[in-house]
Amino acid sequence: MLFRSREAERDVVFEEYQHKVNDIATGSVHRFEKGVIIVDLGRAEGVLPRREIPQKEEYRQGDRIKALILEVKKTLKGPEILLSRTNPGLVKRLFELEVPEIYEGIVDIKSVSREAGDRSKIAVHSKDDKVDPVGACVGMRGQRVKNIVRELGEEKIDIVRWSIDIGEFICS
Repeated sequence: MLFRSREAERDVVFEEYQHKVNDIATGSVHRFEKGVIIVDLGRAEGVLPRREIPQKEEYRQGDRIKALILEVKKTLKGPEILLSRTNPGLVKRLFELEVPEIYEGIVDIKSVSREAGDRSKIAVHSKDDKVDPVGACVGMRGQRVKNIVRELGEEKIDIVRWSIDIGEFICS
């Protein structure tokens, strides 16, 4: 009976996190095991491998951490949630959370390029001619982009205007 209830709880947690793939998870560093960081996400634990952490970042037990959920797998011990701090999708999701115009669909992120821990470049485009996509992402006095830079460990972020004309886009 106890085995069945644990199995049912594991299935509920698996289903909950299966729908959150490519979303941001917030948790705290719980422990270190064989080159991976185990992150306490509340109802589950996430696995953050060393290859998914920028080289300049170091964590201690109890540190708060935001990471992108890459994959959720069923294992005998329960669901395994693979996290990443190097994936370009993390930058995209952080901008979606920080910039209301992106969340509302007025501004689109066309592409993201990233050298984790060093530099990121995002190309943005506005569906509304009255909205400056670069200005919307930077925010008043750069506050929106500063929040993201702080979260990414002072990684430099270049925001460029996307254009369908390749020559114009490259010049940007």
